[in-house]
Amino acid sequence: MKYARLGNTGLIVSRLALGSMTFGQLQGKLAPMAKVDQPTADRLVASSIDAGVNFFNSADAYARGQAEEILGRAIGARRRDVVIATKVGNRTGPAVTDRGLSRRHILLEAEESLRRLGTDWIDVYLFHIFDQHTPLEETLEAAEQLVRSGKVRYVGYSNWPAWMSAKAVGIQNARGYEPFRAAEIYYSLVGREVEHEILPFAEDAGIGVTVWSPLAGGLLSGRYDADKLDEIDPDAGRLGVFNFMPYDRAKAGPILAALRRIAEAASATPAQVALAWLLARPVTSVIVGANSEAQLRDNLGAADLELPAEAIAELDSLSTPPHSFPGWFTPITRDPAVAEAIGE
Repeated sequence: MKYARLGNTGLIVSRLALGSMTFGQLQGKLAPMAKVDQPTADRLVASSIDAGVNFFNSADAYARGQAEEILGRAIGARRRDVVIATKVGNRTGPAVTDRGLSRRHILLEAEESLRRLGTDWIDVYLFHIFDQHTPLEETLEAAEQLVRSGKVRYVGYSNWPAWMSAKAVGIQNARGYEPFRAAEIYYSLVGREVEHEILPFAEDAGIGVTVWSPLAGGLLSGRYDADKLDEIDPDAGRLGVFNFMPYDRAKAGPILAALRRIAEAASATPAQVALAWLLARPVTSVIVGANSEAQLRDNLGAADLELPAEAIAELDSLSTPPHSFPGWFTPITRDPAVAEAIGE
């Protein structure tokens, strides 16, 4: 296992993290999302730690709180040896107040997460959503209160637009608050829009990036053929649950074909290649999920896979997203005389 600092901090985390969204039991259409019971979770967590993983990810809303409870029990006496990130913001109950990033909800849910995880502190506390109904200052004040109380070590955000993240960091710096140190984002070979604004901002601000759904809800797992994307049932399986993530089917086909070809040449699996490609990007850690030890072993195998430069270049070329404004405008205004003068 390889490790990295979480942004501009001294916290060292494994390049692969184990996510707990699969922990617990759900019914109906959401059943494919969570079906890992306690004994299975115990084995998955133990195997992860044995493989060098020290970073575990959860959220208060996963399986209605079951995920945090199961993860906490699975970690047990090894709490001091691992880093736990969890999230707040999504709905956790029927009341209108049981959601969002108000001071009331954040402070209440932080206590509930501590209880469910069976711990005295949360290493990385992330705001799961962008709350359009709560003043940003209120959210940041609550985060600062949790840090000063010792219940949270580092704070961050998930799924926020770059402009809001930048505004938040500006407020934190101006008020002397502990700034955001982590960001959790969706990023994959079929979802690279974060490269336009979100990743550059995080790098500039010293914010460590962790990636959720690196296999695009299972699309890049190797289970799907490039020439059969139209046959995927949008209402069945895990990919059906995650069908809210848009992707270009015309581009996805060649990407899937390339994954299989590169994986065969490297004696790896398509999932491992997709994860290894992400590990070569400017991210701190990639969150993997698993329903079984075999699936976990396959995902963790990506930690030791180094892709040839030509393979990375091919995947880059096949998956490069179109530039949005001003991304396409900035390069054409670059002054060649200045660039030459400073040796760029």
